[in-house]
Amino acid sequence: MTAQEAYKEFEKRCRELAVIQSSAAVLGWEERTYMPPNGAGLRAEQLSYMSGLFHEKFTDPKFGELLSTVEASDMMKDPESPEAVNIRETRRMYDKQTKLPRELVEELTKTTTLAQGEWVKARKASDFKAFLPWLEKVVKLLKQKAEAYGYEGEPYNALLDDYEPGATVDDVATVFEQLRNDLVDLLGRIKDAKKKPDQGIVNRAFDVDRQKVFGEMVSAAFGFDFQSGRLDITAHPFCSGFGPGDTRITTRYNPNRLTDALFGIMHETGHALYEMGLNKDKYFGLPMGESISLGIHESQSRMWENQVGRSRPFWEYSLPQAKRIFREALEGVSLDDFYGAINYVTPSFIRVEADEATYNLHILLRFELERAIMNDDIPLKDVADEWRKRFKKYFGIEVDNDANGCLQDVHWSAGYIGYFPTYTLGNLYAAQFFAKAKEELPGLEEDIAGGYTGRLLDWLREKIHQQGQRYRATKLCEKVTGKPLSHKPLVDYMNRKFGEIYGI
Repeated sequence: MTAQEAYKEFEKRCRELAVIQSSAAVLGWEERTYMPPNGAGLRAEQLSYMSGLFHEKFTDPKFGELLSTVEASDMMKDPESPEAVNIRETRRMYDKQTKLPRELVEELTKTTTLAQGEWVKARKASDFKAFLPWLEKVVKLLKQKAEAYGYEGEPYNALLDDYEPGATVDDVATVFEQLRNDLVDLLGRIKDAKKKPDQGIVNRAFDVDRQKVFGEMVSAAFGFDFQSGRLDITAHPFCSGFGPGDTRITTRYNPNRLTDALFGIMHETGHALYEMGLNKDKYFGLPMGESISLGIHESQSRMWENQVGRSRPFWEYSLPQAKRIFREALEGVSLDDFYGAINYVTPSFIRVEADEATYNLHILLRFELERAIMNDDIPLKDVADEWRKRFKKYFGIEVDNDANGCLQDVHWSAGYIGYFPTYTLGNLYAAQFFAKAKEELPGLEEDIAGGYTGRLLDWLREKIHQQGQRYRATKLCEKVTGKPLSHKPLVDYMNRKFGEIYGI
């Protein structure tokens, strides 16, 4: 078999594998949106079977032979060519997946599917003890997964690599520590500021049906294509990209606060725009049609949520529209007051509802706890108490119940230990990318103030989305911005923004 023939067969198999993954993703989406609670047992069996089937086909030795044939050819001469990228990145995943027994893959899928249903119940009842047996099962399986992968240093490295390829605990801890020091300084100055926005403006009665209408308007204005996607309700917001022409987002509504669903929709729209911007028509199932890392994915969601959605220029255009929809709630509200209200800084329990200045402290707490869990430094039965202790230390407030504490996120029930650091990495990348976009797109903020975000989206698609997995996240950052990832652009952005709002 020639290298060209091997590559064609490789592409065919990749697309078949992508159909399996996409089918499983649809089942996972439906589980978290419309599936009746009593369907959890069957859904766990379905998803377990799909994950086992994918693993069996992906780790087929013949698939490895195809990779080897192409790797030995001239097709790999240019390491940045689509063919070389597709083979290189698939080889990386193939080598990882062949280390995992099918039984472990199936058991992890089955357990996490059931655990997510139990998490929903435990969160509703604010009962960590009810969820603890499932957390124990998930963590035990994840430790087996880390051992099967193999790792240097901590077992957490093995899991982190699934979400942020090439990143290590040491890399993340270093940049997080630098960020923490500057955050503490900023938060101290905000706390002592005499000028305080009125947060009550967004904590009023906002009709849920009208919130949905406004959220869809904002999402569409950003570029979300409702002919290729939809917006639904769930317990924990997420985005699912199934493939060409089908990307779905979810949110949850609070009738007494506008910002919960609205910024959740903006955030998930950012994820969706990345999925929609990938070249999936040409590269469906191939690395050139897939996102680089969750850190880069988060950079897109956080940019649209924060740098755009929480900006003054955006609300210069959007506040008049919001006031027409929410007439009573926003009557007489000025742009200055509204801008201050949506950027109000205060310690809060829930990560997805946190302001920009405190958000990353939520991630630092989870990062520390996850490392401790994987290193057996904290007994799982003590996680809720440890959460409360560290939260009080970081935020200065007492966690009043488990739903506002360690049960607030779906991640652990879904087996996503190692995922949380990508949120802060995403904030760092977002600030650095947006600063570069403003430099290369003169008048960008004037565009946004006029209700037009098309130039920004085009820039992101050219610089980031269409690159697929051509570069690692850190290299992409340097390619796009000319500089390595740094915490400084994020800190500078927040100092300017909150300095204006709080007069500091």
